[in-house]
Amino acid sequence: MKNIFQIAAVFLLLVGCGDKNTEASATEEQGEPSGIVVTQDQFDTNNLVVGPMEQRTFPKMVETSGMIDVPPENRASVTPFIGGFVKQTSLLVGDRVKKGQLLVVLENQEFVQMQQEYLEVFNQLDYLKAEFERNQTLFDEKIASQKNFLQAKSNYQTAQARYQGLREQLHMLNISPSKVEQGNITSQAAIYAPIAGSITKMNVTKGSHVSPATEILEIVDNQHVHLELTVFEKDILKVKKGQKIQFKIPEASEEAFNAEVHLVGTSIDDAKRTIKVHGHLEHEEGNFLPGMFVDAMIMTDTTKTWSLPEEAVIESEGNYYVLKLVEQTDGNYTFERVAVKQGGTFDGFTEIISTGLNETDQFLTKGVFDLIGG
Repeated sequence: MKNIFQIAAVFLLLVGCGDKNTEASATEEQGEPSGIVVTQDQFDTNNLVVGPMEQRTFPKMVETSGMIDVPPENRASVTPFIGGFVKQTSLLVGDRVKKGQLLVVLENQEFVQMQQEYLEVFNQLDYLKAEFERNQTLFDEKIASQKNFLQAKSNYQTAQARYQGLREQLHMLNISPSKVEQGNITSQAAIYAPIAGSITKMNVTKGSHVSPATEILEIVDNQHVHLELTVFEKDILKVKKGQKIQFKIPEASEEAFNAEVHLVGTSIDDAKRTIKVHGHLEHEEGNFLPGMFVDAMIMTDTTKTWSLPEEAVIESEGNYYVLKLVEQTDGNYTFERVAVKQGGTFDGFTEIISTGLNETDQFLTKGVFDLIGG
């Protein structure tokens, strides 16, 4: 009987200890925080803001890249009509020139020979014309033969054609035919700027020899610049004239600029499977230079969806989270960290894609990073 009482006492002791452990576990679980609690003082001190999701319009974008360029009429490659040695030039890359400004003076003995030939033909014209008119009169009066008349006519017309041809060549060399007719022959020819702009290439120096069609220098007028973008074949049916473009120059600035689709190419590059898109800038006063690389987004369509300010969504370990307000009592704010799928970001707002949220929910829209970090 004594043994029975001892066994019963041990059993009751074990049961009592088990109850105490259970109570302690329950107390610990009740003490664990169920969310992120922020006091009113913390809320005010850190300038936290709570707000609902908003319905906003987001554009659908086509990503592309390209460069700043100028129209063909704003770019001039200066080449000599006839080669020669550079007698005079004082220009450097970056110099600004006006249309008609002297660029380079070339020297060549061929210029002298051409002027001599022109002067000889010019001096023969009066005689050949008189011979032609005399033979025509004699032929009309049946005095001279047709052969003599035709020969005189041929000589005069041949000389006249040669005269006109040499005269045009002198004009192309910027040598005055009138001065040559007065006996002023020069070995030098000047080249003038065909457009106003800046020197972007300078391929010669004083004393250099240049051949015909060799590029001496290049002038670019960047008063009007545009975008030349490359769009992949899979996206080209989405791109239309008049669509908005946002672009950045990543090597120079993080600032975004606006443009508009002006022309869409009509043929595809067989090797790259791309097509060219030409865009006009909204404002050209941005020190844009031809050749600058750009990253661009073409806005092809729009969609309306729920969104939160961009800073309300934070990434952590590859996932995106927002802080949803679940309770506000006694001046305390309790937030729950909710995983969401984010869409695009535009104009400071981010698309929120989640089936567990609704328009009445409130979220921490400012100060999220300070609470849950990155």
